[in-house]
Amino acid sequence: MPLSPSSPRREIHHRSIDMRAYARDDGLYEVEARLIDTKPFPFERLGSPVPVPPGQHLHDLWVRLTVSADYVVQAVEASSDATPYGVCKEAEATLQVLVGERIVKGWSTTVKSRLRGVASCTHLMEMLIPLGTTAFQGIRGVVPRQDRIDTPGKVPTQINSCYAYRSEGAVVMRLWPEHARRAD
Repeated sequence: MPLSPSSPRREIHHRSIDMRAYARDDGLYEVEARLIDTKPFPFERLGSPVPVPPGQHLHDLWVRLTVSADYVVQAVEASSDATPYGVCKEAEATLQVLVGERIVKGWSTTVKSRLRGVASCTHLMEMLIPLGTTAFQGIRGVVPRQDRIDTPGKVPTQINSCYAYRSEGAVVMRLWPEHARRAD
């Protein structure tokens, strides 16, 4: 285990999220996520006299984005196979507001502003944020390097996108010395 040993404990919730990216034969890309929540004990839902049995899915949710090579969302599909309430399934259709949006810097803000709170299902919305990263990593990973060359003079999008790519860090100093800043 890569973490330090924990104190004595017992599991009270298990959330599993799986995300994958695919290249389609028609030149588009699909990124999918599946979220599953379970409890290791009978779980009582508000308004339901019957508890959810241990290990049975409280949530089993799917989201698929169809994305173009320039990261524009072409289609969104969701499926809510297990939800606490039947009405939760209605939130699948709310994701359509993302069609036409581009997965670029600010994607998280776009998703939250369009789908936060009563506008959609919290869990579906939360899956869409890392799905943007999965799309970016998937598509960028199959685009030939010569087609990914940054425009001269333009700051590469990676700079200041994470700790490793901070403008005063060693990676930026090595890859893009013209955009590197000295740490004070």
